[in-house]
Amino acid sequence: MIKDYSKHYNDLTRLIKELGGNIPETISGFNSLHKASTAEGVLSSKTKELIALGIAITVRCDGCIAFHVHDAIKSGASSAEILETIGVAVMMGGGPALMYGCEALEALNQFTVLE
Repeated sequence: MIKDYSKHYNDLTRLIKELGGNIPETISGFNSLHKASTAEGVLSSKTKELIALGIAITVRCDGCIAFHVHDAIKSGASSAEILETIGVAVMMGGGPALMYGCEALEALNQFTVLE
């Protein structure tokens, strides 16, 4: 079954906010870590999002794929850059990463249609 990545992204965003209402210090800490880790630095935010996407594919995290494809596009990554990131993740993660690389491709297809 093909996931609706836009819906998945929106659902997770809503659930993270709800979780933040229940464990605010933890979610605030995670949000601060995320913001600091993806901020412009020696590496661009785009590069950092592509790295995060590669990791998301290799650790097989659907939600992470949704967020990092979305955020990579938002940070200026091209489809070609995202596709090369998928390729590196497949090289590092083998067959399972290939399957989740296909998930990332579907997310890319869905998010780029929305723009």
